[in-house]
Amino acid sequence: MRLRTMLMTLAALGLLATPRPASAKPRVTMKIATLAPEGSTWMNLMHELDDRVREATGEEAGFRFYPGGVQGDEKLVLRKMRSGQLHGGGFTGNGLGVIAPELRVLEAPFLFTDEGELDAVHDAFDEEFSALVESRGYVLLGWAEVGFVHVFTREPVRRLADFRDVRMWLWEGDPLPELFFREAGITPVPLPITDVYTSLQTGLIDGVYCSPYACVVLQWHTRVGAMSATPISHAIGAVVVTRKQFEKISAESREKIRGIASDIFTRLKSASRDENRRAVEDIRAAGITVVQADEDAVEEFLAIGARSADLGTASLFPAELLGRVRARILAHREAASAPEE
Repeated sequence: MRLRTMLMTLAALGLLATPRPASAKPRVTMKIATLAPEGSTWMNLMHELDDRVREATGEEAGFRFYPGGVQGDEKLVLRKMRSGQLHGGGFTGNGLGVIAPELRVLEAPFLFTDEGELDAVHDAFDEEFSALVESRGYVLLGWAEVGFVHVFTREPVRRLADFRDVRMWLWEGDPLPELFFREAGITPVPLPITDVYTSLQTGLIDGVYCSPYACVVLQWHTRVGAMSATPISHAIGAVVVTRKQFEKISAESREKIRGIASDIFTRLKSASRDENRRAVEDIRAAGITVVQADEDAVEEFLAIGARSADLGTASLFPAELLGRVRARILAHREAASAPEE
């Protein structure tokens, strides 16, 4: 079952909200595509963003959203943005990496161990990352993190040798996990995300990686038996619009939009983290085993992750940037472990 078919089925069952009625057209409309389905927390907050922006700008600016992947995958959405058919998208790291490969430093394998470290890096680097995106002709409206990424497999994986026996999915065209698999000696099966469910059904693959919430929403958890306790990465997401369209809006209204977006995306981050925590409970309830890798295997995975991140400096992010991010994480860990005075 492809993603779009699944979403249509959910809609038919009444599990997704019906589309919102059309409203008056603002002077400047930003057309935004996303894989998120109508009725999801993500889309509910995006509609709130639209309502508040329209009101705050006196209908000078507003959004039109295309949910559920109806505009195609992320790379097709980017092509449509370049041609002017669309003005923005909700992207995962795969799409963001096309705009600014440097952002993939945030998804380096085994870089973060908790949300506090992630927040510390965003606090230190978000201004720099936003400027980087703008230099490529886009505006980053806000981060919409996907969450910590775990490995889901039919059989438990406790050591690297187990991992090499798994027919692992690779998101087709995504260079960062490809580096990790190559360094680990794993030959993955490249597929578009829309083919994953069917491939799990047919046995073409028997391992995937994603956030717990994504695993449940996409129903992949119905085709696996185990989840890694230790996440292998943290997946980023963001809403990006073309600078050309954004700058059609007056400076005063653009400032209002940024302020509203800051509130919306702060709440979205909190909601995403809550949904991932609840999804882990759903995964356990479904009978999926949460597997802790052997201690020596964890160390081996960490070393492979560090080496694959270093390899990423050749084509994705500068070594200097990776070094600064690692230093910020280390400083946060030291501060967190320091005894209170």
